[in-house]
Amino acid sequence: MKKGIRASSTYAVIDLGSNSFHMLVVRETSGHVQTIDRIKRKVRLAAGLDRHSHLSEEAMQRGWQCLRLFSERLYDIAPERVRVVATATLRAATNATHFISVAEEILGIPVKIISGEEEAGLIYQGVAHTTGGEKSRLVIDIGGGSTELIAGNDSLASLLFSLPMGCVTWLEKYFHNRILNADNFHRAETAAKNNLKHIAEHLMHQGWQVCVGASGTVQALQEIMIAQGMNEQITLEKLQQLKERAIQCGKLEELEIEGLTLERALVFPSGLSILIAIFESLHITSMTLAGGALREGLVYDMLNLPVENNIRQRTIQAIQRRYTIDTAQAMLVSQVADRLYQQLKPSWELNDAVSELLSWACQIHEIGLSVEFKNSAQHASYLITNMDMPGFTPAQKKLIAALLLNQTNAFNLQVLAEQNALSPQQAQRLVRLLRIAILLCRSRHADLIPEIVLENEGEQLRLNIAKGWVSKYPLQAESLLQESRWQSYSHLSLSISTN
Repeated sequence: MKKGIRASSTYAVIDLGSNSFHMLVVRETSGHVQTIDRIKRKVRLAAGLDRHSHLSEEAMQRGWQCLRLFSERLYDIAPERVRVVATATLRAATNATHFISVAEEILGIPVKIISGEEEAGLIYQGVAHTTGGEKSRLVIDIGGGSTELIAGNDSLASLLFSLPMGCVTWLEKYFHNRILNADNFHRAETAAKNNLKHIAEHLMHQGWQVCVGASGTVQALQEIMIAQGMNEQITLEKLQQLKERAIQCGKLEELEIEGLTLERALVFPSGLSILIAIFESLHITSMTLAGGALREGLVYDMLNLPVENNIRQRTIQAIQRRYTIDTAQAMLVSQVADRLYQQLKPSWELNDAVSELLSWACQIHEIGLSVEFKNSAQHASYLITNMDMPGFTPAQKKLIAALLLNQTNAFNLQVLAEQNALSPQQAQRLVRLLRIAILLCRSRHADLIPEIVLENEGEQLRLNIAKGWVSKYPLQAESLLQESRWQSYSHLSLSISTN
């Protein structure tokens, strides 16, 4: 088929994984990457490997059929802007050359089988480019046929390991009878721990500030936690609870956990057993979901873009530009909110991570004005909920959306309670500070903002303002009095005093 006009800024990567084949299509705009298409097909290539590492004809046909679908999407993308890589199963398959030759004929693109170490390095780069938070990190990616563990700092990976265990291979080895019982889990976990023995000491000696997971298993865990109203932190206790729930179901075909999709259910117990073994072997206290992994690493490697120092701030600035947010006003509100925050920080036991969340909400609180003024808070919440925000976790996005929905008029305490980044009480505290800061900056001029003292007794707030300011700016004073009524309607006391 003749190629059409080439999309000059469009790039694609294809990952021939052991469980699924993935295709990611992006557009590069002014140094930023925008996802324009994602395609995924469950191929379960690893299930086609026999004990002699020979890939069955049936498994290869599933893979080729998937690639015929993918080839359609490559129609207007220049071959030099496409990368195709194969991972664990095709590293192991004795007849991989045959599969690859047919795959290259279908795609018209070279297919590279990457080593485990190269895969780990690309995974780490994908995480570094898309995941906010501490720069010293441990990255874990449980694939269909292998598991990668990488320790690094900022954009540099210092330890890279690829182990021959994955959710598909562990399914075939330890849950082949489709029985979910303590014995099968024990055997799967023990085997995973044996694989981890020779690397655990090296990783723990390296150390890390934050642990992130970049696999389908971790994605499934996030979906379960959101569905069940839990916070986004993955802990060993939560993993053990999910294992017990799986054992109660008894059979793989009868596995039902709220938030677990049918698509992920088949390989979830095997992936869960590997993750439990990793948590116990490395004494991990908590883990969150990464923003990207192998495919994102391939994209950024192809584009040769540097890792941003602050991914979340880059995202916020991109949103400000896209929706023509008044950045001077956004900064003014952020500064005033921080002054209020600092006054209550000791008594409310707030920390710097909470302060960042408040600052981000302040910097984009007027995003809804790009739609209309009247319902700007609702528009702001909708936009944030449905927007791709690199560097932010799903829980952080949900919190910011809840804060922006509550920035004016009556409180929606249910939305604040449903987010799972902070406790409902902490979320309420942040939104109260945000609302007061917005009102104090209503004039949009820093020299018209009064000297303020915000005090509290528990959740009761008292805002002290100079008497002269109240008489000089009655409109703003009136809006603050109305705010005290809005808060009281939700049983949140805010009194206004003058001196």
